[in-house]
Amino acid sequence: MLDRSRTRSGEPESAALRHTLERAQRAEQLGYHRFWVAEHHAVPGIASGSPPVLMAAVAAATERIRVGSGGIMLPNHQPLVVAEQLAMLAALHPGRIDAGVGRTPGFTEPVRRALRSDGADDGHFGADLDELRAYLDGTASVTVRPRIEQPVPVFLLATGAGLAVAGDRGLPVVVGGPVLDDRAALEDYRRRAGEDAYLVVSADVLIGDPGLALSETWAMAVARSSGEFPPLEPPDPDRRMTDRQRRDVDRALARTTAGDEDTVAERLDALVERTGADELLVTSSTFDLDALAASDARLAAVLSGVTGHVPA
Repeated sequence: MLDRSRTRSGEPESAALRHTLERAQRAEQLGYHRFWVAEHHAVPGIASGSPPVLMAAVAAATERIRVGSGGIMLPNHQPLVVAEQLAMLAALHPGRIDAGVGRTPGFTEPVRRALRSDGADDGHFGADLDELRAYLDGTASVTVRPRIEQPVPVFLLATGAGLAVAGDRGLPVVVGGPVLDDRAALEDYRRRAGEDAYLVVSADVLIGDPGLALSETWAMAVARSSGEFPPLEPPDPDRRMTDRQRRDVDRALARTTAGDEDTVAERLDALVERTGADELLVTSSTFDLDALAASDARLAAVLSGVTGHVPA
């Protein structure tokens, strides 16, 4: 499960972090295998700007579930610092820490300036990724402290180009969106990774009234038209929208798996069959916290039957 610490209108932003901790505890009780948090900077709708800090809080509030990042954006950080943060987490919570890393820069120009990033890759990402892995596996010229006994698994959040980077390094990869329909790209990843190939497929899922998805899809439509991703609002099917916003909402709804158990199970089964997913990473958000908790519980039951997959 990926939780992005979504803020909600009428609440202080700090409440979003408390909701994330509560959701992680429920996810553990429901049998989910992993609980991941996100990295976003200066976004009104998301309170999670520092994955390692939030991972530490989640791991301390739980006992068994694996805790990770979806992901740490490596262009925003020095690989050594990321490795030290992950090593400390792994030392405190042995066998429970995952490292999901990506290369998406800050979304807006002011954020990129604040991060000292120009938004360009310039070929550095692959080298930074290799450096991070060397620190974590103890083969770098600098030894990260504390030394950890169990390696921290590294997952690469990828689009088309990132699939090749992951495949060449034999890394597990997390993909979502349009690339899921690119069979050639997925097959190329498996060819490059060989026996190390491991595909985690991300999906937006809600079990309950499909209208619950309107909170998130409206926020996405606002972001596309205004450039600022807002806090969640109560779903309003009668909301006045521009033609562009209506198209954006409709596209987002089409990408969301929502409905009752049978509908969701059928769509997830089809997704796994189409992509050959080894694991599902589910993410969902809506304004109504009780409805979200109910969806998580119902989804856990559904996932246990989706082609033999456990909740993830």
